[in-house]
Amino acid sequence: MTPRRIFLALLVIAAAVSCGRREPAPPIPAHLVMLCDDPGLAGVVLPAIRVSGSACGIRRPVEVHFVSGVALNEKPILNCDTARTLREWVDRGAQPAVRSLRARITELRVVSHYACRTRNSQRGAKISEHAKGNAIDIAGFTLDNGERVSVLEDWRSSRYGAALRGMYSAACGRFSTTLGPNADRFHQDHMHFDTANYRGGTYCR
Repeated sequence: MTPRRIFLALLVIAAAVSCGRREPAPPIPAHLVMLCDDPGLAGVVLPAIRVSGSACGIRRPVEVHFVSGVALNEKPILNCDTARTLREWVDRGAQPAVRSLRARITELRVVSHYACRTRNSQRGAKISEHAKGNAIDIAGFTLDNGERVSVLEDWRSSRYGAALRGMYSAACGRFSTTLGPNADRFHQDHMHFDTANYRGGTYCR
């Protein structure tokens, strides 16, 4: 093999290794701490949440402020399994989905996280995964060029629809449940992700 071919082969190997490597997490702000033994999660560790007489609560809740450097407009209270899955989705699903826009996500718009309620807040329904810290609802995001993208307004748009649907697809299978505007009338303005433990496997709609 000639020196030139050896050099090109080494470049290909280096590129392949780089693609599989996770980017270093940004520094954690001084007023926050690393969460869930994950350097990509920064926020506040909270005391256990218990609600007497109900199945609501989180044994080890965390309040997430940043996920791999991405800010959250509302600081969601989650359990560590859900927080770590969210970080993985941001790194391997959400950010790659906006590469075609030549931009990066700087903020996620959270519209629901921990709440002691039933599914879709419907009377008589089963307890929601939100009530266990297993769920988060994302309604949109802001890009580093200042553009704001909304699930409600942009899911079917020609400019941002593909990116939003790519994010949804990347969440499907990574989270236990992934719901979007095609699921039902309750999810027209957001994507619902949760880490519930289902016997039948993951559910995406």
